Amino acid sequence: MQLVFFGAPGAGKGTIAKKLFEKYKIPQISTGDLFRANIKNETELGKKVKSILDNGQLVPDEVTIAMVNDRIKDDDCKNGYILDGFPRTIVQAEAFEKTNPIDAAVYFDITDDEVKGRLGGRRVCSGCGAIYHIKNNPPKQDGICDKCGKELLIRPDDAVEAIEKRLVVYHEQTEPLIGFYKNINKMITIDASLAPEKVVEQIEKQIKL
Repeated sequence: MQLVFFGAPGAGKGTIAKKLFEKYKIPQISTGDLFRANIKNETELGKKVKSILDNGQLVPDEVTIAMVNDRIKDDDCKNGYILDGFPRTIVQAEAFEKTNPIDAAVYFDITDDEVKGRLGGRRVCSGCGAIYHIKNNPPKQDGICDKCGKELLIRPDDAVEAIEKRLVVYHEQTEPLIGFYKNINKMITIDASLAPEKVVEQIEKQIKL
């Protein structure tokens, strides 16, 4: 089962992908993880990406696509994979669909206000990296990690201004994928505002995993 997960930042794509991996052993492929792994392992693509990022430029579509194509050749992808964070644009989606047609694109439907509430309330431990939320998963002591006692911080990309910018980029670049996947009859819409267990149930029901 070859799946694409797409939707606004904070919609829960990574969380749900991990839950499906635990249950069905379908690997989650994140382009961010791929970039970091290739750079760390100093592959040819990794060297190219590092050079591009070091110069403050965006990684070109063809480099990103080549990296994903390399990854899906690995043995753990024989029974399928979940692409999380790719494709981000129509250009990427069209190119990938020509060479590796997917089974379904799962659109995580969520409002901007819900996204702002989720990301704006997130806190990360400066010591062990544990993640909390001021409403959904608060620490016992405000601003302090339950596990190691270190200070909880707001990540730079969870600041209000950063969230606003991320949403603008999403609406401009990635939201048009809705029309693309609808046109090829591969889009499935799920309500991403629900609890993770309910989101998984929706996907299982619609895709029949």
